[in-house]
Amino acid sequence: MHFPEKPKGTQMTRFLLVRHGETHWNREQRIQGQQNSELSAEGLAQAQAAAACLANKDADALISSDLGRTLQTAVPIAAALGLPITPHAGLRERAFGIFEGCTLEEIAGRFPEHHAAWRSRDPHYAMPGGESLAQVRARVKATLEGIAAQGLREVVVITHGGVLDTVYRLASGIPDDARRAWPLVNASFNHVDIDGGAWSLREWGVVSHLRGAGDETV
Repeated sequence: MHFPEKPKGTQMTRFLLVRHGETHWNREQRIQGQQNSELSAEGLAQAQAAAACLANKDADALISSDLGRTLQTAVPIAAALGLPITPHAGLRERAFGIFEGCTLEEIAGRFPEHHAAWRSRDPHYAMPGGESLAQVRARVKATLEGIAAQGLREVVVITHGGVLDTVYRLASGIPDDARRAWPLVNASFNHVDIDGGAWSLREWGVVSHLRGAGDETV
């Protein structure tokens, strides 16, 4: 997905957001949330491919979710950029509470009422032990605007599908209860600008550096 170039403002920060590489739980279609599953062989290859593509990028900082799968993805990217990894809890995946570690079929069978509420996309619904979409939106907005307020020009961010979904909605004015119609691909590149509090999409779902990339529903 390509978007018009935005004129550069005095306070604009350009973000290149990278979803972590494929994990074993991604392959099994298990909800990870804030638990962790290590990268699969394909996920490790995706991280290396992303790093190779970013080897000549001039970035001011590399900031990653502090969860294991994002930090594992960030390691080769940090080496390619010549930058340290700065972990940030604000970039974590949505907390899914009782759903974490379960497949969709298991959630529907074990927690039918919570499954229905979750699938309704009620922005204020939080599964037991988890976060609501409204809470995730507030967290992600505060985190990225806080990074932008530091005056950084170009920032590479390693994060999660749920965070990327929220970023797309924030930058395009789409409410949390609308169904998703945009990709969230492992190790994809997604470009967003924040200029004085105004968000804009530059480019989304770039996968030209990957082999056989596919979208993930969960």
